[in-house]
Amino acid sequence: MIAALAVVGFFVIGWLIGFVFSMLKWVLIIGVLAVAVMGVMRLTRSGASRNKDSDYS
Repeated sequence: MIAALAVVGFFVIGWLIGFVFSMLKWVLIIGVLAVAVMGVMRLTRSGASRNKDSDYS
């Protein structure tokens, strides 16, 4: 009985560790994509923000 509980415990621990690292991987991927999109948007935006007539300056 104790051996069965130990085996089940290892399965649960392995599943939890796998789940945590999988979530961490996807958070990092989404973060890298967000930074890339921000960089592309910053490089490709028009010069309107440097214009004196802009509402954002």
